[in-house]
Amino acid sequence: MAADAVTHSHAAAAGSASGSEAGSAPSAAQSQRTPGRKDAWLYIGWPNNGQVVGSRFKVWFGLRNFGVAPAGVRKDGTGHHHLLIDTDLKEFDGPIPSDKQHLHFGKGQTETVLELPPGRHTLQLVLADADHVPHDPPILSKKIIITVRADRNPQLSAR
Repeated sequence: MAADAVTHSHAAAAGSASGSEAGSAPSAAQSQRTPGRKDAWLYIGWPNNGQVVGSRFKVWFGLRNFGVAPAGVRKDGTGHHHLLIDTDLKEFDGPIPSDKQHLHFGKGQTETVLELPPGRHTLQLVLADADHVPHDPPILSKKIIITVRADRNPQLSAR
């Protein structure tokens, strides 16, 4: 499924994501998490673990044995993506935060464009239900490490 790319920018120490989707995450935790599937496979298709990229680069999301639906849509076997940048998800029983380190793709997007400062960064995907709460069991990608090089004239790095 093709989706519109959305650009997110991040300052080195402070700032906010531009273009975050689906508004803010709900504030109340669900009493029961939405069922996931043990055979669901969520992954970052690009960049690859260990990749060196320019400061502006495309990230595309992969998902097998589960579907993608926009936030707010309650359909069994579906969820929407959240991208964690340089952080771990600490709470699985409530909504995923919406900030510069927890990007929401509530329209069902399957790719984005990021701008990160030079240096080493981690990326990880988490699938969440209609209310931005991770499934049970959680559907997580492997965490990857990328290195962003300093660019004088950044151009889009993409596969």
